[in-house]
Amino acid sequence: MPRLGYKSVIWAIAHRLCRLVWKILHEGVRFIERGAEVGPREKKKRAQMLARALRKLGYEVTITPINQLAAKPAI
Repeated sequence: MPRLGYKSVIWAIAHRLCRLVWKILHEGVRFIERGAEVGPREKKKRAQMLARALRKLGYEVTITPINQLAAKPAI
């Protein structure tokens, strides 16, 4: 931004978005948003936050990862 200036950056972003919309509408390209990968730390933090919210609503919550359930041998 410092090199281009504020107005030029805004126009560059607007131009890129317009090109993206044109491609989606006129060429039938599917748009897949590629966000940041969610790591194990973020997953754990989100699970804890959701469990806390459920406890606040009066539910009893136990967090058990799916991979631990699959790893237990059937007896």
